[in-house]
Amino acid sequence: MRCPISPADLSTLQLVADRVARRTRQRLGLPVQDLDDLRQELLLELIARFPTFDPTRSPLEAFAQMVASHRATRIGRAVWRERQLYGRTPLSLDAPLAGDDHAVVGDLFSQEQGLGALFGQSFDIEDGAVTSTSLDVGLAKLAPDDQHLCAALVGSSINQLAASGHGARATLYRRLKEIRLTLLAHGVEPA
Repeated sequence: MRCPISPADLSTLQLVADRVARRTRQRLGLPVQDLDDLRQELLLELIARFPTFDPTRSPLEAFAQMVASHRATRIGRAVWRERQLYGRTPLSLDAPLAGDDHAVVGDLFSQEQGLGALFGQSFDIEDGAVTSTSLDVGLAKLAPDDQHLCAALVGSSINQLAASGHGARATLYRRLKEIRLTLLAHGVEPA
């Protein structure tokens, strides 16, 4: 059911959305470019909630102010959570490094480290080599049948292996549990 909004009501909603958007942008310290996005987000919320407006309870401006303020609070919480994860301002990989005219932030991370290194995840080539070596040692300690099961699990699921005649699902799960314990005993930890 569509609820028609009169031009006067729409004007009131736009004024409230603009006022709350400006206050929210200022309070959150957002760039000026985000003002239109905030205004649009608040206006959409106001239009979506307009059918619930009851003129006998309050004037339209008070209703719009309450709805827009609540939406602005939710937007502020989302911005705060994002800042907790990524910092106050986004970091570009093309941003220049302080004290060096030609180096950029992206030069600090190799392709092998990936994007996770930018967010503080540790990656060390030597650790990767040790993990790979310990995995090879752990796999060598397994029985030949268990080695074949590990190789088969690389490309198939337990259900597919059970259907193709490698044994019952319960047996395969039991063997997989024993394989995990054997690998753990030889220093191979789960990824």
